[in-house]
Amino acid sequence: MGNRTSSAPAMADVARLAGVSHQTVSRVLNGHPYVQEQTRSRVQAAIDELGYRPNRAARALVTGRSQLIGVVAQNTTLCGPVSLLAAFEQVAVEAGFVVTAHRVDVLDRESITTALERHRDQRVAGIVVIAPTASAHDAVDAVSPGVPLVMVDGDAERSTPLVTVDQAAGAFAATAHLLQAGHRTVWHVSGPSDWFDSAGRIVGWRSALEAVGAEVPPIMSADWSAASGYRAGQVLARMPEVTAIFAANDHLALGILRAMSERGRRVPHDVSVVGFDDVPEAAYFIPPLTTVRPDFAEVARDALDLLITQIDGNPVDEIRRTSSPTLVPRDSVRPPSS
Repeated sequence: MGNRTSSAPAMADVARLAGVSHQTVSRVLNGHPYVQEQTRSRVQAAIDELGYRPNRAARALVTGRSQLIGVVAQNTTLCGPVSLLAAFEQVAVEAGFVVTAHRVDVLDRESITTALERHRDQRVAGIVVIAPTASAHDAVDAVSPGVPLVMVDGDAERSTPLVTVDQAAGAFAATAHLLQAGHRTVWHVSGPSDWFDSAGRIVGWRSALEAVGAEVPPIMSADWSAASGYRAGQVLARMPEVTAIFAANDHLALGILRAMSERGRRVPHDVSVVGFDDVPEAAYFIPPLTTVRPDFAEVARDALDLLITQIDGNPVDEIRRTSSPTLVPRDSVRPPSS
């Protein structure tokens, strides 16, 4: 006991006494949900016995870094990026950090590089990049910020720690739902080609069609806006063979609903539509929209967990974390009319 009073207990002491890894102790300290209750109790008992208290302020003095976490995000009103940023800010503040966000108008290499350099100049404890495009990874590779960093919804082929929604699984579920309703095939209105989210949703859509031997129609390319969904919907509404559409996000779906209504094609009686993101308004569309709901809170917790593990100087057991989205059935899907 004399040794314990001569210096404050470290996380390694807690891990050793509890018989767990550094990362498990970190997860318990930060309230991560994916820890077995028995393990959580054992770690908490070790913390109580040792009198351990996290002291990131002391670590900040040693490293010269503040308690800031920098976030690079797009300056947008899109539901996905906004929801992710809000969820991350909440979990980070609850863990005792201050979040400073640098929003960029364009997701190009120059803008993201500038944002990363500003965060590095602020001597942040770590950086989270919510910019799911190849240009974001290129900027990270070029800057080498020298601080803990996590990408959100990025390129799984890169070596940077990454937390992502399983876009392909969500799109597969959406497309399969339409096929199971009896539609012979499903048309797809995609998001921007340079977004990993969009590419993943195309993969899932195509895989669901190919799994049952259904025809794979040509993709209708769009951006993420309701206006571009409306333009794509105007084309699809003129095609009587189109009975089912998977839209890459709910804003696109909203534009499609408007176009179908104007052409006298009823949703879901004549055309079924499924979106992605489950925006707060989706349940109030006419008709209420069947969609795919990502778990943004889970993504935020995983991103913070990976970041804190690095901040605390511990090895990262897994640099890839994937969150599974959920299909939310509503009234915009029904079997095709005879």
